[in-house]
Amino acid sequence: MREEAEHLPQVAEPFGNPAVPDVAERAPAVAEEAALTAPAEDSYRPTADRRGRRGRRTAALVVIAIAVAAGAGLTATGAFSGDGGPTTQAAAEGPAATTKVQRMTLTSTETVEGTLGHGEPTAVTTGSAAPASGQGGGNQPATDGEFITWVPGEGDTLKRGDTVYRVNERKVPLLYGSVPLYRTLEQGSEGSDVRMLERNLADLGYDGFDVDDAYTSGTAAAVQEWQDDVNAEETGTVRPGDAVVASGARRVAELKTSPGAVAGGEVLTWTGTERVVSMSLDPQHEDLVEEGSKATVRLPDGSTVVGEVSDIGTPGHDAAASGAGAGVAGEGADEATLPVRLDIHDQKKLGRYQAASVDVVLEADSRRDVLAVPVNALMARPGGGYALEVLKAGGGSEMVPVELGMFAGGLVEVRGSGIEEGMSVGVPK
Repeated sequence: MREEAEHLPQVAEPFGNPAVPDVAERAPAVAEEAALTAPAEDSYRPTADRRGRRGRRTAALVVIAIAVAAGAGLTATGAFSGDGGPTTQAAAEGPAATTKVQRMTLTSTETVEGTLGHGEPTAVTTGSAAPASGQGGGNQPATDGEFITWVPGEGDTLKRGDTVYRVNERKVPLLYGSVPLYRTLEQGSEGSDVRMLERNLADLGYDGFDVDDAYTSGTAAAVQEWQDDVNAEETGTVRPGDAVVASGARRVAELKTSPGAVAGGEVLTWTGTERVVSMSLDPQHEDLVEEGSKATVRLPDGSTVVGEVSDIGTPGHDAAASGAGAGVAGEGADEATLPVRLDIHDQKKLGRYQAASVDVVLEADSRRDVLAVPVNALMARPGGGYALEVLKAGGGSEMVPVELGMFAGGLVEVRGSGIEEGMSVGVPK
């Protein structure tokens, strides 16, 4: 019973005095839970929508938790007589320890594994530009006699105008945009790819043209100046492969070639520059995430940071799970998982971690403005049901039957005649 008490979260007495031991390991509640909508006043059944499956999944654990806590409480206090009345001396003298009934927002959570990093690397190839996602833009073969003469370092950050790699000392720079260079652009060309090129030229300091969909003589003159700066032939036209297009700054993840190699194929892989958390969710947790929802990320040092779901992928198969099940027929193989990404807006709170295994605390359900007590305050009643040992004003205590609602973080929602916020109830010492 001591172990159960030690794992309960702190319950605050009036004026901030704790009634039961606090625990540093308590899972942090999902941020901004106070903004959640309150449930119906007299609803004590689990929500019937996306929470349903989780309710069935945890029902057995809840029963076990109640039985352990309640059984220990009876052993400690001898609270009930054989006919159901509070007639023992221990009950008359009052409990060994007490806590307060609290009014609060109660949030149940599910903790899953995640990985902190920079996201899934994508490839950059020579011969054509990369799409905005940062993936290699194509497999156009290199011209005979072209060699890679420079590559950046792993971990380097590349921004607009920076060189991604060099071919025969010709710089291939990074441009920002959502449209790759998929055709030759020259005077008379029109389209969104022309606007993308002109926007980049203007942001890099070139002028003499309007940023629009038309490739004019002014655009061609600016391109010639740009080509001179990157040590390319000053043709005034732009071909696929003259630059790499991505949605923003990129971080070099892994080099796939080196200076002296024949140009052609993959040069490197890269990712975004900000750290994100990636998860492969079990299908049973799919209903706990949606784009824009918040989650708490627990780092290896125990500190936490708030993440926001930014992308939910298509369910696939977890290769790691398949490997783990080797040798056990029909178990662990081809388990479908749901890829989910969390963006971390406060990057400073991640400290120096660049890659790490983390815990992600997902909100499973929430109820506002409910009365709650620690689970080990519950007393089993003969014939079924539960009660709280409530301290009487004149001394001693009495057993007050209660109905149970949500369980979360070592607390349980209670309702019963005479149960009020702030009243003292017994707990095992």
